[in-house]
Amino acid sequence: MLQNMGAAAPPADGLIKETTTQTFAKDVIEESRRQPILVDFWAPWCGPCRQLTPILEKVVRAAKGKVKLVKMNIDEHPAVASQMGIQSIPAVFAFANGQPVDGFLGALPENQVAAFIERLTKDRLSGDEKDRLKLADAALVEGDPAGAAEIYAQILAEDGANVHALAGLARCYVETGAIEQAKQTLAMVPDGKRNEPSVAAARAALELAEQATSVGPIGELEHKVLANPADHQARFDLAIALNAKGRRQEALDHLVEIVRSNRKWNDDGARKQLVQLFEAWGPTDPLTVDGRKRLSSILFA
Repeated sequence: MLQNMGAAAPPADGLIKETTTQTFAKDVIEESRRQPILVDFWAPWCGPCRQLTPILEKVVRAAKGKVKLVKMNIDEHPAVASQMGIQSIPAVFAFANGQPVDGFLGALPENQVAAFIERLTKDRLSGDEKDRLKLADAALVEGDPAGAAEIYAQILAEDGANVHALAGLARCYVETGAIEQAKQTLAMVPDGKRNEPSVAAARAALELAEQATSVGPIGELEHKVLANPADHQARFDLAIALNAKGRRQEALDHLVEIVRSNRKWNDDGARKQLVQLFEAWGPTDPLTVDGRKRLSSILFA
């Protein structure tokens, strides 16, 4: 049994693996730049190691991808343990951003190991996820839905209940015209979270995209508006079509013009459509800020 301990095949889930002196940099240093890595320094003759390792594996699996476990047999690969000054085992070190950040010695009970991992993942992932979500959000705003979707998907692989990432991924599907996938993604949001701003924005974007499928081609609508600037329905449809093509400034201008010309047209339809656009774009988007100012200057003039 002792001989098989270090030779077992790595689990299919990829959360636990053996490393060597040659692969340590890749398995631990590089990987820890993406998520926390626990390194279990052990040896076949170490009784406490045999107690601790199964506990580590159990708790790491329970963390569902928020942390990985890398095991190193110091009898076969003593160099790293020596460099780190490890004099007794079991020794567990946590790595994040390429550096050791925490650790413990000895065979701790399961509840203490779980608390250690919870502290590690909570402290790091809270900041790491926020940074990655900001990066994905920025990519989406800058017109790179594929790049944004990749980041959102990575976050969801680690935390399938991340509402912001679910909403962001739905927005990516909307941007690429994959309406059904967007609906399926939004359906994964728990009922109690469906009114969160990111979800509301994704839902508004989806509704706008569906509206755009029922209006005519942009060229025809532009011709109608040029021929008759007072054709508010054509201008309204043109705004919807323009927004769907990413021409948001023009969409905003046309809807503001309708409100300016006839506030009550179609039961306040242009103003309501602007509110939906603002919700889809987000409260801090420059066009939302500008649009709200312009709308207020008309309504409260």
